[in-house]
Amino acid sequence: MSEIPAGAPEPEQPVERAQAARGPADILWQASPPGSIYDYIKVASFSLGADGRIDQWSLRAEQLFHVSAAEAVGKDPIDAFVPDGLRDVGHRRVAEILDGKEWTGIVPFRMAQDGTLDGVAEVYVMPTGTGQGERGAVCIVVDVRALRRIETDLAASQAIFGQSPFGFLLFGTDLRVQRANRRFASVFGGAADDHRGRTVHDYLPRGEADRMAAALRRVLETGESVTDMQIVGPAPGSQDRRHWSINLYRVHSGTGRPIGVAGLGTDVTRRHAAAREAAQSRRNLALLNEAGSRIGNSLDLETTARELLDVTVPVFCDFASVDLYQGLLDGDEATLQSHSLADGSAELRRVAFSSAVSDVPLDDCGEPVAVGALHRYAFNSPCADALRTARPVTIPRTEGGLVRSTLAVPMVAHDTVVGLVRFSRTMGSEPFSDRDRTLAVELAARAAVCIDNARLYRREHERALILQRSLLPPGDPEASGLDIACRYLPGNAATEVGGDWFDVIELPGHRTALVVGDVMGRGLRAAVAMGELRTAVRTLALLDLEPAEVLSALDEIARGLGAPTPWGQHPHSPQSTRRALQGRDVDPSEVYLATCVYAVYDPVTRRCTFANAGHLPPVLVEPGEEALMLDVPPGMPLGVGGEPFEEVEVQLPEGSLLALYTDGLVESRDHPLDEGLRAFRSALTDPARPLEDVCDHVLGTLDTHHGEDDIALLMARVQGLPTESVGDWTLPREARSVGRARELARAQLAAWDLEALVDTTELLVSELVTNALRYGEGEIRLRLLLDRSLVCEVWDAGLVQPRRRRARDTDEGGRGLQLVGLLSAAWGARRTPRGKTVWFELPLPDGESPTEPSVDALLSMF
Repeated sequence: MSEIPAGAPEPEQPVERAQAARGPADILWQASPPGSIYDYIKVASFSLGADGRIDQWSLRAEQLFHVSAAEAVGKDPIDAFVPDGLRDVGHRRVAEILDGKEWTGIVPFRMAQDGTLDGVAEVYVMPTGTGQGERGAVCIVVDVRALRRIETDLAASQAIFGQSPFGFLLFGTDLRVQRANRRFASVFGGAADDHRGRTVHDYLPRGEADRMAAALRRVLETGESVTDMQIVGPAPGSQDRRHWSINLYRVHSGTGRPIGVAGLGTDVTRRHAAAREAAQSRRNLALLNEAGSRIGNSLDLETTARELLDVTVPVFCDFASVDLYQGLLDGDEATLQSHSLADGSAELRRVAFSSAVSDVPLDDCGEPVAVGALHRYAFNSPCADALRTARPVTIPRTEGGLVRSTLAVPMVAHDTVVGLVRFSRTMGSEPFSDRDRTLAVELAARAAVCIDNARLYRREHERALILQRSLLPPGDPEASGLDIACRYLPGNAATEVGGDWFDVIELPGHRTALVVGDVMGRGLRAAVAMGELRTAVRTLALLDLEPAEVLSALDEIARGLGAPTPWGQHPHSPQSTRRALQGRDVDPSEVYLATCVYAVYDPVTRRCTFANAGHLPPVLVEPGEEALMLDVPPGMPLGVGGEPFEEVEVQLPEGSLLALYTDGLVESRDHPLDEGLRAFRSALTDPARPLEDVCDHVLGTLDTHHGEDDIALLMARVQGLPTESVGDWTLPREARSVGRARELARAQLAAWDLEALVDTTELLVSELVTNALRYGEGEIRLRLLLDRSLVCEVWDAGLVQPRRRRARDTDEGGRGLQLVGLLSAAWGARRTPRGKTVWFELPLPDGESPTEPSVDALLSMF
């Protein structure tokens, strides 16, 4: 039994609170609290009578000696429990005790079951007496082994508790500190005993203290331990945040009753800082990896800037902006060497902004700058200093502002500052560290290189586009007997310029050559190759060759434009080209390849002759019919060589529609080519509409995915020359045909009200017919064509081409072609399937007449 001292805290166990509610007499007889020494030391007792024999035997004695009361009472304890060699001494001690002498000592004993030595007991013997004067004794026995175990446990407990390098607390059932070790006191101040009676609220901030108290209460009630509970709070006398790892477990008495909670605290601030550093390093590496994969996927300046912000906001900062020099955006190369660019005062454009907390971009003066707006940084501002020195600058926090920390990082590519990126963190976020500063510089540098590459690509793209457009036909082309409409849509800035082209070439006899081609490959080189091939096509067309001959010659030219041929190999041989394509001798990218459709239309006969070099087939829409693809043998692309090209002649009805195009119109990643061709034919179901409307309808209807590739579309509506605009006669091969030709020409011009051209026409017709009689063969055919100009053609079966030469002073002839060249706007000769045709052209009176030949020019012929 124990008495509760005055002023002791009220016990919190329910049973003890009920006992405390009783009177003082009840309290004196209450049960001992948990943790009594008797829970650990098992004390046994028995008594001896006057005869020295056992007359009382306690239950603890039964447990200690394993002998029941019935077996022990009436026996001599010395004979029953003491070994044989010690019995004499034992009997003398018992006699002395019965004579009234107390005795305390260590006595070995043996178990009754087997009689062997089993243990050592500490015995305290007290003599007793009765009213009748009889002597006896009361013996109190403690197992020495239990005492030794208690000593060992206490020593171990003291060593662990007192010498532990970790903070150790023992909380009672009232959650107050009952004991603290020296390590805990060294951290929180004072001596270990000074902390008795305190609670966790005396050490931790309120929120953390409440969480700790709840954990203590839960452990005390449930017995479930708490492992590695993280607690944050400042140490006494310091504002630094400390991190502790707390382990809690319930402590029990010897009888198993809970007597409190033990708490072990470890300072893990350094470990937490190291883990945070490691986590930040992993985050930075992941951020750099993501930046490498997401920044620069497009060759567009604004898109690249937005990709940088998509990577950094909100992972790295709360909001950020990107400013680029306006001169660089404009492609002004002089800006790179300008003084204002060097001192950071040049005009910038805000190209991107992203925020996780606000929609308003702020500069260092607090003024909003919208995306797309032009602005300048003051010369003495931190941002201008960053641009001027090409080094990052930390902008200090302004009082009352939203921003806690800002990094102004110049974007440097190839030793050139192209702009500025600003990373900002708001109040509540950690300020930028040195590690963050290094990461920001790396992110800005990566984005700067991508932006500079995009700028260089944009410059090349614009140059290639200018070159390409300069090589296309200016304005709306015109052709005799054809209504022409065309569209050319280059790829967008995110794709390289392609090599698509089209052309409309006027040929002698009011004929027209229609050309559509596509150089394989992209970029400036493809645009240059397109220009070379287009020039070659125009040159070959003016020679008035047949379409197949034009493509054959163009194929030779394309193979000659490629990479140099190995020594000893003919540059135009098919074997050389195939080896180049297979990469045996040269890089295949150095070989020019192109597809092309070449068509020649005669408005008099309304016949069109096609030849195809690997290009998509033309589409023809006859009045009242569905669109169909003409069966023109495709042949090999230009530059491959080795295969001849075939011609196909098609009669085009009046009012029919002919369409030539490149693959960008009908081919896309989202659908196969056949589907695109079907959609193109379906879009031409109403060819009677104005031709410009038909072009717009086609481009608006088809899912062209414009921007993936260039698109060229050339459409022609067949009109043909009316019969009354054609004069066609056949003359016999005789001298009088010259006069007959003059008469026919004079009569036809009079019918056309072109009397102003009669004299010149008669003279030139006479010269051509005379040459046909003198140098040609077979019948002579004279044809006059009236359209935008007057064309005269003289046909014969001879193969010898006329050649203009300068006649000597003594020559009687040889001046006819010189006269034709002086008096006509143009003249020439071409081969036909059955001979040749010599022609000349005169402008109409209301047109722009060529300069009349001077007298000296006429006399120079003689």
